[in-house]
Amino acid sequence: MSFKIAIDGPAGAGKSTIARKAAGQLSFLYVDTGAMYRAIALGLLERGTDLQDSDALLRALEEITVTIGYDSTGGQQVFLNGENVSSRIREEKVGNMASASSALPQVREKLTALQRGLAQKENVLMDGRDIGTVILPDAQLKIFLTADAAVRAKRRYLELTAKGVESSLEKIEREILERDERDRNRPVAPLRQAKDAVLLDTSDMTIEEVTEKIVELARERMGEEKR
Repeated sequence: MSFKIAIDGPAGAGKSTIARKAAGQLSFLYVDTGAMYRAIALGLLERGTDLQDSDALLRALEEITVTIGYDSTGGQQVFLNGENVSSRIREEKVGNMASASSALPQVREKLTALQRGLAQKENVLMDGRDIGTVILPDAQLKIFLTADAAVRAKRRYLELTAKGVESSLEKIEREILERDERDRNRPVAPLRQAKDAVLLDTSDMTIEEVTEKIVELARERMGEEKR
């Protein structure tokens, strides 16, 4: 049986970066579910889809195909209708659209089956908003990764600045708080900590410290399973 690790948490908590590093150390398949939702969001943006128009949404989803692949280093690449959009999906407008569209049942149904299928085939580390509560409720290790909103905003600001992208720290923090509110209160698969998840607040932790803790917990659980 495959070993499954679920990492959930709010936007900007460092889930993707940490999950990728932990998966590499454990030799697990890393699945960035947020990237998959962002790809769908990009497809909806390109089509100018009105999320309130159910018929238009269904038509757009029928036209959108999202697949994942891996480069020579094992890094995940995301494809939208055959086009590699791994860099484009990181734009702020795509992230905001993903937060809104991922709350819709039609969008979630499209990706849930694919994500569960990946977890049946090999050891996976998957991160998102509802992995431990909805997608992989049977995961042997569940982590809820969080950090103070101001800390998350500063991290994002520094990341954008390093890339030469002009941004406003106040605007980023406001958008993070708005996204948190949407994610926690959406009717379908809201953001919440699974009862059996380990809470990790990364506000005062480095990426290396958080990664080390997750790898340590995973190895403990895998050792327990072998006994």
